[in-house]
Amino acid sequence: MLTRHICWYVAVLTYHLKIMASMMKVFLILLQTENVLQPSIPQAAGVQVFPPVNFTLTVSALAQVLLQWKPNPNQEQKTYTIRYDVKILSPVPEEYDTKKTRSIQTAALHNGFSAQVRTLLLHKDLQMRSDWVKEELPPLPGAPETSVTNLSCVTRITVSSAVSLHCTWLPGQRAPEDAKYFLFYRYEMYTEECQDYSKDKWNRNTECRFSVTHIDPEEIDNVIVIHINGSSKYAAIKPFQQLFKQNAIEKVNVPRNVTVFLEQNDLLATWEKPFSPFPEVCFEYEFYLFNLKSGNKQILKISSNYFRLRIDVTSRYSIQIRANHHICCTRGFWSDWSEIIYVGQNKYEDSIAWILSVLCVSMCCTFLLVAIICKMRTVSLTLVKAAERSFHGLHIQTSIFSVVPSSAFGQTPCIRPWACSLNSADIKECGRCSEERLWMPCSNSRCHGAKLQKTQIHFGFL
Repeated sequence: MLTRHICWYVAVLTYHLKIMASMMKVFLILLQTENVLQPSIPQAAGVQVFPPVNFTLTVSALAQVLLQWKPNPNQEQKTYTIRYDVKILSPVPEEYDTKKTRSIQTAALHNGFSAQVRTLLLHKDLQMRSDWVKEELPPLPGAPETSVTNLSCVTRITVSSAVSLHCTWLPGQRAPEDAKYFLFYRYEMYTEECQDYSKDKWNRNTECRFSVTHIDPEEIDNVIVIHINGSSKYAAIKPFQQLFKQNAIEKVNVPRNVTVFLEQNDLLATWEKPFSPFPEVCFEYEFYLFNLKSGNKQILKISSNYFRLRIDVTSRYSIQIRANHHICCTRGFWSDWSEIIYVGQNKYEDSIAWILSVLCVSMCCTFLLVAIICKMRTVSLTLVKAAERSFHGLHIQTSIFSVVPSSAFGQTPCIRPWACSLNSADIKECGRCSEERLWMPCSNSRCHGAKLQKTQIHFGFL
């Protein structure tokens, strides 16, 4: 019984699948019939579609091409609407239609340009198209790999509401050492050559600055054309062109008047938008928070100019903010970070700092005391030695003597000198009493008969 039910379900499913397949075939046949018959209806009515004539491509400015053509004089208009399909083949493929017989395209032309156009005839729901007419511009002349590489540009809005432009590049791999590069920029109808270059070690221009340009800071995503050509004695330098959207290469200014403070356990921060003609809603911000105690880092994205966050009040934080375009135009380069602002107090670090400060002061005082003691000792020793040398050089005007009995030495009575002169003659006469501080016998008669006398002793340096 179960087997019969299974077989019945399989049969019903197969039947329905066959019906669906048949309906799909009919649908495809009808679709193909519609596509085949639609263009043949006008032809059956005797209407022909002719391609445009006199199609030309003309370079009208830096990286700008004028496409022009004329309607085919043989084309019957009657109640038909005529438009033109335009297809850009290179350098960047693009397709559009227009009622006009001319079109302006902005594109980098150093590798050439090619496009094609055809007539489009419209009548009610019917569309008839002619064959394509194609034209092209050859690549700009020059030796391969001599054009610049790695071109990058940055704009900034100055305080005076002007726009500066700064571009850098590298010479071509096969560019001779004497190659000289020259930069031009075009903004709308303005074209200007750079006058302020920086050079590499071969004296080749590799950097250009415009402090003021014709770029309108209030415009949104207009195209900036950069054209760099060159010259050399040894090779033809191939030009190079590149297109930039003005807001995409803008270096946004730093947020202004950043204020950070604590409210109980919350950190509050406010700031003003960067200097720019765009309103506040056109910017977004990154908030960089660094915990100096734990080392944790956070980067938070914020779409307003106000921020509140619960923090650890026992820690100290460093805070920075930067800005970029948000919704009004193409995102540019992030601004530089604002100056670091510190908030909070790390109690543990403060106690350690206090202890280290006390230790440093104590050690400094100890070293200073030791140095003073050592200095005093050195001075004392110097004074003692100086005194000794001075006593060696003293001249004694009157001395005190005492008579020593001759029995003390078994010789004639000798004089005990209380003070001896260092005169060489006296030393010979009275012995080395001053040198050895001893009782010495006297052999010179001048030492005899001395009487004990008390007088004032005068010292003087010899």
